[in-house]
Amino acid sequence: MSISESEAKKVAKLARIAVADADLPRLAQSLSGILSFMEQLNEVDVTGVEPMTGVEPMRLKRRADVVTDGKMQARILKNAPDAREGFFAVPKVVE
Repeated sequence: MSISESEAKKVAKLARIAVADADLPRLAQSLSGILSFMEQLNEVDVTGVEPMTGVEPMRLKRRADVVTDGKMQARILKNAPDAREGFFAVPKVVE
């Protein structure tokens, strides 16, 4: 597949890339090269090959989804300007 200079100019405008008119032939040639490489990739037989996200098979480490109190209530409340009965104390805003 070949890209014309007018198509290259349109692609540059859509990509918001400023391209001088003198550079359009080189851009069109580069885009044509990219498309021909993509056509070559379509010729590769990938039947039976599973898609992968990386070259190393990895599994994320997981932890049990357990609800806890965090066991640091005293440390958290130590940062509060005012704490009462194990909670943050805030000024009343509703009259």
